[in-house]
Amino acid sequence: MTNPHKDKPWFKFLSNKYVWVLLFFSTWMIFLDNYSYFDHRVLDNQVDELEDNKEYYQQEIKKDEDQIKQLNNPEQIEKYAREKYYMKKDSEDIYIIEFEGDSIENK
Repeated sequence: MTNPHKDKPWFKFLSNKYVWVLLFFSTWMIFLDNYSYFDHRVLDNQVDELEDNKEYYQQEIKKDEDQIKQLNNPEQIEKYAREKYYMKKDSEDIYIIEFEGDSIENK
């Protein structure tokens, strides 16, 4: 008894051992391997996120360097101390005004 599909082109294609090896290899590399396509996608997303963080921190470093340069001036030091640490001269009074939207609610 002979196979009726033996002369069909798709049967010849699927019966080829190289096609099966290629399918197996492709499936293995895409889904199962340590260096699979999906693992690479996850790693690429992590790299992109880290590059964004790097840019953010470089901008913050530049802001801090500019602020340090400004703090070489005694007037700027006084202004910074008044704004951040609420320091005052002996003859001054400081009033801190908080609006409802400024405070953080504890839940």
